Amino acid sequence: MSDDKKINADDINYAVYKIGNWKNDYEINQIGLSKEIPVTKPTVTHIKFSMDEIRNAQFEISDKTVNGFVAIALQLNPKVQEMELEDVIDLEQDEFDKISEELDGLELLDDDLTIDLDDETYLIYKLEKECHVTQSIPANEHTRKYYEAEMKRIDDAVLN
Repeated sequence: MSDDKKINADDINYAVYKIGNWKNDYEINQIGLSKEIPVTKPTVTHIKFSMDEIRNAQFEISDKTVNGFVAIALQLNPKVQEMELEDVIDLEQDEFDKISEELDGLELLDDDLTIDLDDETYLIYKLEKECHVTQSIPANEHTRKYYEAEMKRIDDAVLN
């Protein structure tokens, strides 16, 4: 296979995951709601940066300033919509602490490892910056199929 069909595990232009389960259960934190578990240092760094951006976004709800995770959960999660706002804020902080601890404790691939882009062991996304937004584009057919199924699952969950 040619070198352009391989990436290094330390390549910051790719996010690499395995399908699995987080140790904790999450209601608010979208990272924890996914079954995509990062397996490279750059992927963990990218996730932490994304979480910080969402948490730094501020919204006014019921005369309170809340972060993006709280605002999104209040818009999309019926279970969270039934909760008192203070409880949602506290739950988001608890989930953030737990997911941060999980991310810090993950067993990651060695930086010098080479990964085949066609390897179906991993979900591999090409990260492309467009203005201020990083887009995750499936880098192979296996990841594209998984991504499409996940988007359908999320749409079905939100619409029902």
